[in-house]
Amino acid sequence: MTLIRTALPAVFALTLAGCSALSSLTDATTPLDAFELRAPVALPAVQGSVRRDLVIETPTAGGALDTDRIMIRPGPFQAQYLPGARWTDTAPVMLQNLMLRSFEDTNALRYVGRRPLGGTGDYVLVSELTDFQAELAAEGQAVTTRVRLTARLVRESDASVIGSRTVQTTAQAASTDTLAVVESFDQATGAALQDLAGWALRLIGVRFTS
Repeated sequence: MTLIRTALPAVFALTLAGCSALSSLTDATTPLDAFELRAPVALPAVQGSVRRDLVIETPTAGGALDTDRIMIRPGPFQAQYLPGARWTDTAPVMLQNLMLRSFEDTNALRYVGRRPLGGTGDYVLVSELTDFQAELAAEGQAVTTRVRLTARLVRESDASVIGSRTVQTTAQAASTDTLAVVESFDQATGAALQDLAGWALRLIGVRFTS
């Protein structure tokens, strides 16, 4: 896969040129380079595992985020997409995959999956993705990626919510190049998943080494 080096100033030019220019660059016939994020490496260190099952549902998201395009916000009321680039899956599905890998990598639970092994599981993690975009500073030279995820942990036996948490993280891109922006998404998402995993595992009853 060839990494694109399209700089974000192209987005500014598109904004000035109007929606027609943006449409021409994001035409369905234009090949887009695909990017994916990594599950965090630094996860909570646990003291053994517990015999509990966790089902992770696909996060819900608004229409602007329920896509495989990489969102850019030139301003608070504008939502555009990075020209020539996309995620390997829609943002909610990609986040679900990353959450699954994060919880699995802790080795804290008996089972982690998209659906229960039997009729029901022990816990279900439901969430809503409300922010997953790169935001441009007013002067157009700085890019901040913002991730905001609201999660609820539900006990299957009585369908009760035993806890809720809103995780919000940001990361500064090193430059306006596409790859730098993707790396800032990776940093912000990794920090959010570390927070989410620690919170949910504590509620389930997992003990940590520190």
